[in-house]
Amino acid sequence: MRKIDEKSSRLRADARRNRQRIIEAARDVFTRHGVDVPMSAIARRARVGVATLYRRFPTRDDLVREVFAEQLEACTAALDEALDDPDPWRGFCHVIEKICALQAAERGFTAAFLHTFPDEAADHARRRRQGERAFADLVGRAQRQGALRADFHPSDLTLLLLANGALAATPAPQAASARLVGLLLDALRTDTARAPLPPPTGFDLRHVWPAAGGHR
Repeated sequence: MRKIDEKSSRLRADARRNRQRIIEAARDVFTRHGVDVPMSAIARRARVGVATLYRRFPTRDDLVREVFAEQLEACTAALDEALDDPDPWRGFCHVIEKICALQAAERGFTAAFLHTFPDEAADHARRRRQGERAFADLVGRAQRQGALRADFHPSDLTLLLLANGALAATPAPQAASARLVGLLLDALRTDTARAPLPPPTGFDLRHVWPAAGGHR
């Protein structure tokens, strides 16, 4: 009986190690190449069989959610902090800055944040709806305060993230993101009390179009 228990314990330990290796490999691959890489590539990176990967994570969506669970929780925490801030504009800026910083640090984060997963569990769907309502509430507060322009719509957050996500291919995505967010928030503010922008990146058109200036 004791041998059976020891074998069972070893199997559980092996399963935990495999699961952690898969998560770490997926995080690395997603960050480098985005979330559309073949699952077989993640399995190779984790040094496990494809069947083992699918036993732990039956769908790609399951794996994406798990890999970015910490970042998604950080977004929720940032939104809670913003709603508790007595200054709605400061809270709004905090949310935008936090989400964009996470996005710049993790290339695959955009897909995890924006994507509504087909097999989304009821709890995930409920939390997503709560987050959307909370952000809309924050936007309304900042607009009633007179700090955020009245024509900003909560769905514009998606546009901001799509623009910010394009910086993943730049040499310094986090610095570029900080600069872009500063520009965007400045454009969204209604009054003239402009906050200083983060330092310029020094990029030129060659970082957007490598062939720029290369024609003879």
